[in-house]
Amino acid sequence: MRGHPRFDLDPRVPRSQYHRRRRYFAVMLGAVALFAGAGIVYQWAPGVAIAMAVVAAFMPPVAAIVANRWERGDKWWDEL
Repeated sequence: MRGHPRFDLDPRVPRSQYHRRRRYFAVMLGAVALFAGAGIVYQWAPGVAIAMAVVAAFMPPVAAIVANRWERGDKWWDEL
């Protein structure tokens, strides 16, 4: 499988860039959903809503770590 056609145009862009971006947006989507859900849940269970917001606050750094993880076959020594 060749990868995403958008990244096939530039040979300097690693093929794993598409997968990294998808992982980042997936984790960040979860964080946004938790923040939005905390606002709704707060009416019925304030403690649960606060816990949801705290978990969502820790998700952006996790998203950055997950998205920047190198995959097998990446050439980390010649990054742009």
